[in-house]
Amino acid sequence: MKDRYRKQELFIGKDGQAQVENSKIVLIGMGALGSASAEMLVRAGIGELMLIDRDYVEFHNLQRQQLYTEQDAAAYLPKASAARERLQAINHQVTLHTVIENVDHHNIEHLIEGADVIVDATDNFETRLIVNDAALKHNIPYLYGACVGSYGITYPVLADKDSPCLHCLLEQLPQQSETCDTAGIISPIVQWVAAMQVTQALRILCGQEVKAELCAFDIWTGDYTRMDVNSLRNASCSSCGTNAELPFLNGSSQTRLDVLCGREAVHIRPSAKKSLDLPALSEEWATALDQVTANKYLLAFQYKGHRIVLFADGRAIIHGVADISRARSLYDSLVG
Repeated sequence: MKDRYRKQELFIGKDGQAQVENSKIVLIGMGALGSASAEMLVRAGIGELMLIDRDYVEFHNLQRQQLYTEQDAAAYLPKASAARERLQAINHQVTLHTVIENVDHHNIEHLIEGADVIVDATDNFETRLIVNDAALKHNIPYLYGACVGSYGITYPVLADKDSPCLHCLLEQLPQQSETCDTAGIISPIVQWVAAMQVTQALRILCGQEVKAELCAFDIWTGDYTRMDVNSLRNASCSSCGTNAELPFLNGSSQTRLDVLCGREAVHIRPSAKKSLDLPALSEEWATALDQVTANKYLLAFQYKGHRIVLFADGRAIIHGVADISRARSLYDSLVG
């Protein structure tokens, strides 16, 4: 095992490898980008890796989310748990933590505590802006990445640099209206974005400079762009400006209901985290439920014509509905 990292050490040096092995990275999102980045980081010998994801494995994920199997999808395994099992088999020396919950303004600061780098693999800008604020507050490098179709983009948010944060950029750059659910995605662009993010993380851990540049690549056409975006720094930005208020860390305390793009489903997030006894609920609802699948993390079933996935923390994904009021009614009739 002593030669495990020999080829990597030839490039980053023994001191660099030691830094990697003594570091902690928080990875938010375990979909396509997250699973690709996690495998690279674990194979590189990262000391400690926290895997955070709120979702479970589905069959349509398998085309691009490399850590998961058909068995994971059939068992409705949470992505973070399925990924942990696969990653531990790749490198048992890495300390892996799993968090199966939604990232929000209530828990983000606790989740990133002690992190050397935060890697973004989320699928929405609401979460990204919360992470952006938290990373700035605690001076932790935050590596933004996203991809859709054949197009990918990366940008490192560096709190100690005179460069724009993600909030600054979103106010200045044209917004991408397409998503993976509307435009699709090919797996090679996932690998490119993950490779860029992991390379930035390794450079940071090894004490090398990371330039605050926005990089974009269309892997289908071969078009590549690298932009110096320092001129987009907004001195009055509420996240990183002179009088920063970190607005996304001061969110609402109400229950959130989000329509999931392209899935005809509503994600319900209660304002207060619950601790549901799923086996007991499964027995209690036995006469009202059909097609029940249960594990220690979630309960999936058919109810009044809808497939519902209920998590132990009280979150639920209700399929076959795009109407928030209908979703809330179904949720309340089960959980209250």
